[in-house]
Amino acid sequence: MGLLDLVKKLVSGSGTPQPKSEPGYWVYVRCKRCGEAIKTRIDLRNDLSWGDAGGLTVHKTLVGSRRCFERIEVTLTFDDNRQLTERQIERGEFITAEEYAAYEASQPKPD
Repeated sequence: MGLLDLVKKLVSGSGTPQPKSEPGYWVYVRCKRCGEAIKTRIDLRNDLSWGDAGGLTVHKTLVGSRRCFERIEVTLTFDDNRQLTERQIERGEFITAEEYAAYEASQPKPD
C-alpha cells in the first residue's frame, strides 16, 4: 500500500475502528406543568457518583425546549452492578419509551 492509498483510507474512515456503544440508561419524563415529553441518557460509566448510603447515584435537571421551560429534577439510584434500584422525580412523571415516541409523533414537524 502506497502513501496515497494510506491517506485515502484514513480520510475516508475505512479501516478505522467504530466506537463501542457506551453503556447507557434512557430516562423518559413528562412535565406536569405543560405535558412536554423529554428524554435524556445517563452514561453509566461517567455520570454516576457514589452515594452517601452506598450505591451509585445520579441527579439530572431536565428542561424542555418547546413550552414552559420547567425544571424537572430526576434522581436515580443504581446498585454496584449499575442496575436501577430507585428513582425519584419532582415536577414531572416518568413515562415509557413508547409514550415518548407517541408524543414525538404527535408533534408538528418544523419546516
